[in-house]
Amino acid sequence: MPLKVLSVASEAVPIVKTGGLADVVGALPQALMPHGVEVTTLMPGYPAVLASLGRSKTVHVWDSLLGTPARLLSAKVDGHALLVLDAPGLYVREGKPYSDSAGHDWSDNWQRFAALGRAAADIAGGAIQRRGKTAVFDLVHAHDWQGAMACAYLRWAPFIDGQRIPSIVTIHNIAFQGWFGAEVFPRLGLPETAWSIDGIEYHGGISLLKAGLVTADAITTVSPTYAREIESPEFGMGLEGVVRARRGDVSGILNGIDAAVWGPEHDPNLKHAFSARSLAKRVENKRALEIEFGLDAGEGARAGGPIFIVVSRLTWQKGMDVLVEVIDHLVGMGARLAVLGSGDAGYEMALQQAAERHPGRVGIRIGYNEALSHRMQGGGDAILLPSRFEPCGLTQLYGLAYGCVPVVARTGGLADTVIDANPAALAAGVATGIQHDGVNYYALAAAVTRASELYNDEEQWGRMQRNGMKADFSWASSGSAYADLYRRLVASVA
Repeated sequence: MPLKVLSVASEAVPIVKTGGLADVVGALPQALMPHGVEVTTLMPGYPAVLASLGRSKTVHVWDSLLGTPARLLSAKVDGHALLVLDAPGLYVREGKPYSDSAGHDWSDNWQRFAALGRAAADIAGGAIQRRGKTAVFDLVHAHDWQGAMACAYLRWAPFIDGQRIPSIVTIHNIAFQGWFGAEVFPRLGLPETAWSIDGIEYHGGISLLKAGLVTADAITTVSPTYAREIESPEFGMGLEGVVRARRGDVSGILNGIDAAVWGPEHDPNLKHAFSARSLAKRVENKRALEIEFGLDAGEGARAGGPIFIVVSRLTWQKGMDVLVEVIDHLVGMGARLAVLGSGDAGYEMALQQAAERHPGRVGIRIGYNEALSHRMQGGGDAILLPSRFEPCGLTQLYGLAYGCVPVVARTGGLADTVIDANPAALAAGVATGIQHDGVNYYALAAAVTRASELYNDEEQWGRMQRNGMKADFSWASSGSAYADLYRRLVASVA
């Protein structure tokens, strides 16, 4: 019999995406299928989700789910099983999944995502649909603070028959913790014992993520290095004590990438397909990228200097303040820069000013465009990720797959996935990118210089590109690791 898992998340490709979380949640069902695991994803009924369903059926109705009427819809999207929590009072509104059109967080986000967790517990605990005395699902896998309350409700609000359903919470980014004021606690429907330092209480209020961390049977992060980092104050963002207390239950499993979507051999977004064996064809994508970003063009494959790309949220976490400082140095080295992203208004303005200061050498696109991100990976020479912390990172994996050499800070998943081009690695022919310690002007400028110098060594650069393209960052090994963890947890409560 296949293992049945309920995945609880606030977003998933191809339906709703604000970041890498959606890529992971969308990829897990297919990644786990070969390992005998059937995944059903539970999502909020945002307008975009409801519009994508096509045929669906109502499988349950709540007269009051944390104070609001709701119903549960069942459907399939791209062959994957989906459950949608249709609660118009919570999810049908203009704006983004977590904020309004002006970028302000919805004031009732505590209710919107606690309701998602309550619904997940009802579903997995057997309160909605049963087969004899066996729950429909064997395990619940909750993602980030938006899904974490599923674990809390399973632990703190058990069902009458005492059916024990194990749960996992995955931390995609511990910086986002779902903190709300203490006044909402009485409305969560939890026992008074949940309000404690060992429970949901956090700095005088509540943290939905903490609720998941203290109640889940296991905690995963999206890279091994990040699992160790969040035990420290530097990376734990105030929750390091909770993580340390559960050290034996914490593990890091690297994210993978969907090779069917991210592969230069068959990517319809590229000007020309290519592979590790046909890198020469890649130059056509580079020429197209120059035109798209208004960059000075070169005549030969390497003329005009390397193109560094950035595909990122424009935030302090991503090191955008340091990138802005280094642009003049980058251009002075004879390189060019193409940036795609949006975020803090100050960084957006600084980047646009840099483009005005260096016409033909710096190009900026404010916003996000999935197809353009593919073209940038397929035409850029190197991708910059000077993140102060990076739980896993996906863009460096895309860069490796497309021969766009990653230049990364030595942190989290960036440290786990990129082999630094130090003398030993270059001599052994195994380097795939460049790492730098610290996120400051001197560290990033030195990394850009090192990348530019390596770029001028055509043989060495080509070897690095091919090494990255041959590396396996598919979901095969990660899917196996999740399946093994699921089975251990299910066996532990049998």
